[in-house]
Amino acid sequence: MLNLLDRLEEWLIAFLIAGATLIIFVAVVHRYAAGLPIPGLQDWLVSINLSWAQELCIYMFIWMAKFGAAYGVRTGIHVGVDVLINRLPDNLRRKYVLFGLFSGALFTVIVGSLGANYVWAIGHTDQVSADLEVPLWIVYLCIPLGSFLMCFRFLQVAWVFFRTGELPHHDHGKVEGIEDVTDEDIVPYGLSDNLHPADAKVGGRP
Repeated sequence: MLNLLDRLEEWLIAFLIAGATLIIFVAVVHRYAAGLPIPGLQDWLVSINLSWAQELCIYMFIWMAKFGAAYGVRTGIHVGVDVLINRLPDNLRRKYVLFGLFSGALFTVIVGSLGANYVWAIGHTDQVSADLEVPLWIVYLCIPLGSFLMCFRFLQVAWVFFRTGELPHHDHGKVEGIEDVTDEDIVPYGLSDNLHPADAKVGGRP
């Protein structure tokens, strides 16, 4: 179940980033091309209304940021100042780390609850967005959903830390999908071409 939630979280973030990027690209190309004095094409492009694109991209980035924050808690991407905490004795450091995680969970559950009340209140009105004209409660729904998910991630990390003493750590110098290559993995004389025969000896030595 947790694996499904993890994948859903990642897919949603990737979809929002890719979708917003594509929409911005199309809107910019449309705006530029519509200014070209090409008979027929210019009239057709001007007739296409993309005034909603900017608003939609803003909302997509807001949703991405809310769920991305929860993803950051799970993977340890968030920047933290832990120089002093890491110098504390293990038992005292453990308490401070748990206190910080539970404080994050408390803060996000408060934000999520306030956001849920706001969404409930605005859902009983006829307010819609300016360009898309979608109900505003749908737009603001990312506040309770993202905050409650972030609260769950804080509690999840706290539970794992309580059991194992380990926190999620993200290596900012590593790119996922690319394996680490060591000097031992590089075989300059074992490439599949005629210039580097596999049976050649380095320096002419056997």
